Amino acid sequence: MWMGDYPILPAKDLKTGEELHQIVDENKEKLLGKTCIEKFGGVVPFLPKILSIAKALPLQIHPNKQLSEQLHKENPDKFPDPNHKPEIAIALGPFEVFAGWKDQSDIQSLFEELEPLKKFVPDHSKFDHEALKQICLNILKTSDQETAKTQEELAKIPKEKYGKQGYILDVLPRLQKQYSKEDPGNLVTLLTMNFLQLSAGDAIYVPADAPHAYLSGDIVECMARSNNVLNTGFCPRADRDDIELFTSALTFGPHNAEEVKLGTRKTDKSVNGKTSEYAPPMSEFNMLKTSLKDGEKETIKAIAGPSVVFATSGSGKLMADGESHDLREGYIFFVGQGVEVKYEASEELAIYQAYVE
Repeated sequence: MWMGDYPILPAKDLKTGEELHQIVDENKEKLLGKTCIEKFGGVVPFLPKILSIAKALPLQIHPNKQLSEQLHKENPDKFPDPNHKPEIAIALGPFEVFAGWKDQSDIQSLFEELEPLKKFVPDHSKFDHEALKQICLNILKTSDQETAKTQEELAKIPKEKYGKQGYILDVLPRLQKQYSKEDPGNLVTLLTMNFLQLSAGDAIYVPADAPHAYLSGDIVECMARSNNVLNTGFCPRADRDDIELFTSALTFGPHNAEEVKLGTRKTDKSVNGKTSEYAPPMSEFNMLKTSLKDGEKETIKAIAGPSVVFATSGSGKLMADGESHDLREGYIFFVGQGVEVKYEASEELAIYQAYVE
């Protein structure tokens, strides 16, 4: 379930059962504010959720706005809205993810030096982005038998031949066990994409059209208000989308592991300095993270737009509009624009607040 007002699986008022998009529709100016309405229409423009990943999620991209508009017009049942879906993922603990492209030189060394991979390289005079796009297409179009054979051949190559990318031989059996040796996602992710092992508080930003696949861990995810996706790996063949469409939509940033990562900064929303902010390069939302020890307090200044507040650990109180509410792991609150929020921890408390203004 989204913690938002998207009409597919929307959040609901716990007391009345009314869906959040209905509540927002009836009180747009009061809850969203003028700026949010002018920028994004009468909706909450972001969708937070919690993911607990035990098995690799599909290798996918989220199409950009222009492509989303086209796909929604052509097939609204499969692509239910015309919006893009850039997103962030914040680790709640150990988190493994494939995201963005490796340094081009690292990809090139694998495909030019390892014999089983040379067949995927097009006849280009230069190993450029178009060559990389064609490599991905060639892998995704390869037969199940050839895909499995390629992985068997790679597994026989000594680890030192992979240089700093020796982890490929460690992760490959895990992916094969989760899906199969016939899944092309094994090759695309391990050979062309960054493999990141993150810790609690670390975050990544995934722009529209950028490939990603979440492998394991618990995360906070937040994205622009969309449900459009193209899958091509780590899923049954019947669930894979058009390969030509997927590869044609690919963009080539970020292009190393550091470019994928999203840091935190101090925020002017905090009164007591207990809150940091994730600010991705997009207009739909920022994310606040408040960390309180037993007995500590924090105040978040009034924001000129809607927020979704949720706790991922601990317990305490949330005070707003003269009312006090219990706040503990799993509790979710929608906060209208212009409302100051206060927190008080009775047990070490972690709170996230997605907002726009």
